Amino acid sequence: MAMLTIGAFAKASRLSPKALRLYDELDLLRPARVDPDTGYRYYAAAQLERARLVAWLRRLGMPLAEIRRVCLLHDRDPSAAAREIRASWARVEAETAVRRDLAAFLVDHLTTGPDGPGKDTAMLELRYSAHSDTGRVRPANQDTAYAGARLLAVADGFGPAGAPASSAAVKALRVLDTDEVPAGGVLDILEDAVRGAEQAVRDVADGSDDVGTTLTALLWTGSRLALVHIGDSRAYLLRDGELFLITHDHTMVQSMVDEGRLTPEEAASHPERALLLKALTGGSPTAPDLRLHDARPGDRYLLCSDGLSGVVPDTRVRQLLASPASPDETVRALVEAANTAGGPDNVSCVVADVVESAVGAGV
Repeated sequence: MAMLTIGAFAKASRLSPKALRLYDELDLLRPARVDPDTGYRYYAAAQLERARLVAWLRRLGMPLAEIRRVCLLHDRDPSAAAREIRASWARVEAETAVRRDLAAFLVDHLTTGPDGPGKDTAMLELRYSAHSDTGRVRPANQDTAYAGARLLAVADGFGPAGAPASSAAVKALRVLDTDEVPAGGVLDILEDAVRGAEQAVRDVADGSDDVGTTLTALLWTGSRLALVHIGDSRAYLLRDGELFLITHDHTMVQSMVDEGRLTPEEAASHPERALLLKALTGGSPTAPDLRLHDARPGDRYLLCSDGLSGVVPDTRVRQLLASPASPDETVRALVEAANTAGGPDNVSCVVADVVESAVGAGV
């Protein structure tokens, strides 16, 4: 069997001798032979494929623990390794999107000052409505919907104490509806409030993973909306007639879509489409999605539980949101659409319009 010195193997694989020694110590890429007298490492030409794979994955920025998992999968099933790489990259893109939003906010915040953009002096406010319904099938309502001058929230509870769990999560956030929130610290404030909601749910669940709730909320700063999201309730934005989903479902089927293992159409009818990967429960802490959205006059936001999004197509949701009806009329029309579609689950909706305030209009 042809053997390559560590120097020749490093050159062929584009890995440094230092990296090869590290990967040997980590049992990631063992040499084919080590000289018992000199300790010099030799590699087989057949090991180049594994070495190049490691080099490529390192260039992607993949952690060593994940690289080891990909390599083990590659030895058994290259297609499984490919799916693992796709899933890893999907996680990187999701994390990058959150950091990109925060970076854009910081650039804007530092450029224009803490009081908001200097070019637009219009004062904005929210007009809002919330409505929750048991639906046509479930015996009780485990959803909680809330809308106030600063806070909009939807929580979808599950398990034996699902209703108290969703109520406790929203109640923990409602303290934010009374105080003016500075735009610069809103994400920290919201994250702290979610930790309080998590503890409140843990108290209700009494340590059980079978009890918990989703949570999707928007916190108004006067010019921006800060979003927190855990689970499969959703937030949508209607802007200039176009509907945008601004949350990402934390479900098993959505992760399979992200990895290319399911199409969105297959996911919609998958038997485990309600299986959550993230939620507030009595178990271990969960990292929420956090991001910021600049508000514009004319924007309309929708927060809803999956009792709406699971049965009413986005085209119909957009149609109802785009109507000139008031937020109160719109939430009731959305709930009615879900019930007309069979109402298989509790359904909750919050609709909020961003408008120029009467005070600001007179300035």
